[in-house]
Amino acid sequence: MRDNLSAHMSTEYDAKITSTIPNFDSFYQSTIDLVCAAGNPADKWLDTGCGTGTFCVMAKRFFANTEFTLSDPSEAMLKIAKEKLKSSEKISFELEDTQSLDYPDEYFDVISAIQCHHFLDRAGRIQATENCFRMLKRGGIYIEFENIMPLTKGGREIGLRMWWNYQSAMGKTPDEVAEHGKRFNVEYFPITIPDHISLLSETGFSIAEVLWASYMQAGFYAVK
Repeated sequence: MRDNLSAHMSTEYDAKITSTIPNFDSFYQSTIDLVCAAGNPADKWLDTGCGTGTFCVMAKRFFANTEFTLSDPSEAMLKIAKEKLKSSEKISFELEDTQSLDYPDEYFDVISAIQCHHFLDRAGRIQATENCFRMLKRGGIYIEFENIMPLTKGGREIGLRMWWNYQSAMGKTPDEVAEHGKRFNVEYFPITIPDHISLLSETGFSIAEVLWASYMQAGFYAVK
């Protein structure tokens, strides 16, 4: 039994995620590049669905004075994150999912949600997005990266074949690739790029844009 919602045990997550998701490191760097370019003060930053804390380790190099809050519903993931960041200052941890976080209104300057909300059904995704909007300050930035659903059946078939070919090239066995393929729209629930933008706009964000897209993943940002 896995100890988190991803396809990997927490202790092997860092080693296996880059062989599962193409260009995964770009998610972190693109998030940092965006916040740097936006000019947001980033005094308080929530990284929800933080996993093993690798993103925060990287972000701390650029935002040394930022107060980071790391949240994840997996106790095993948080345990690893705490160990990684034990020597860092201005970091707190929450064993919680996004939709249940209860920080005050307009508390954070930045909220990132990297590869976590696609595990939610439609109602849960709406609740998580609305909660992020509530906790963001005016002018605050929300960034999310997710597995996505292509617009057409043919596009879905091609995209999935590309994804499985990538995993095979990275050394996964045919059985491992097949097992991962079974999770699509069963254990996680991707939505299309237009649906992402619509949800952000309908939630109330004044800006909602695509940040990055490749294979079957995309990043989005929104400004309150």
